[in-house]
Amino acid sequence: MAPSRAALGRVAGPLLAMILAIGVAGCGGVSRETTGSISRGAGKPVDQMSASELPGAAAALGRAYAKDTTNKDVGLRYATVLQMRGQADQALAVMRKLVIDHPKDRVVLAAYGKALAGTGQFEPALDAIRRAQTPEYPDWKLFSAEGAILDQVGEKAQARELYRKALDIRPNEPSVLSNLGMSYLLDGDLRTAETYLRNAVEQPGSDSRVRQNLALVVGLQGRFEEAERIAGQELAPAQAQANMEYLRRMLAQQNSWSQIKAEDKKKVASN
Repeated sequence: MAPSRAALGRVAGPLLAMILAIGVAGCGGVSRETTGSISRGAGKPVDQMSASELPGAAAALGRAYAKDTTNKDVGLRYATVLQMRGQADQALAVMRKLVIDHPKDRVVLAAYGKALAGTGQFEPALDAIRRAQTPEYPDWKLFSAEGAILDQVGEKAQARELYRKALDIRPNEPSVLSNLGMSYLLDGDLRTAETYLRNAVEQPGSDSRVRQNLALVVGLQGRFEEAERIAGQELAPAQAQANMEYLRRMLAQQNSWSQIKAEDKKKVASN
């Protein structure tokens, strides 16, 4: 029995958080173009870092940040790595300081918005990202970031409109296609979600986050072996297997609750 639409958000949320925590990519606001070389380890693109590399990167970037808190590239990378390690409050503190020093920088405002969203402050997050956007020179990354926040507050139609605006500017961008796919996942439309995510995976520049999202969608449809193969392309086999075992337990728990509710309805109807 497939999980209900309402349950998918509850099932997908914890597993997705788990994947992002142990995978090689996270929800960072720093692109390859904005990253500067701090050291051989900390200068590596954030979306290529493994979980084991994050503590060292955080330490190196923390030292570099302490020397110059106004350095945009260092601050952005440091905040992103902190977010990937689950230190959302500290990441937000870094971004608050950075936005004071760079109040009109669109990249900084966008990253600040993502940091706010990471702590559940969705309205201020939307305000920051919308202030960064300019109608005459629209930025696809900002459309996508705004859409991701709107998805989190249940404004799916607005979110998807923004994703499509982003794709008009940047056709076939894998990160936007992935966000669009996850929007449909949260709405319970797993087939549409898989279509967008498979398209995203096939695009040049697709990163681990996209592939792990595809693994999640495939697993939610009960195709665990296929999902494990997808996840195992970049995660260690034990980690990929752990993700799928977690998903199995979540779905089994949901099915058990569904069966209990069905029995309760039968009892009520018979009385």
